Amino acid sequence: MDIASLAVGMSQCKVMEEASISVMKMAMDSGKQNAKEMTEMISDPNVGQNFDSRG
Repeated sequence: MDIASLAVGMSQCKVMEEASISVMKMAMDSGKQNAKEMTEMISDPNVGQNFDSRG
């Protein structure tokens, strides 16, 4: 294996790792946003006041 192909391989690994980390950060941010919205929804005093049933 020559130096050029080794450098290209290492560069590709670095790009793949950075892309993976970026996707993971996006997923974590999305999870945090969902948790924040759920917390806000649960703390709403009007939630659960009305119950419609059909039977």
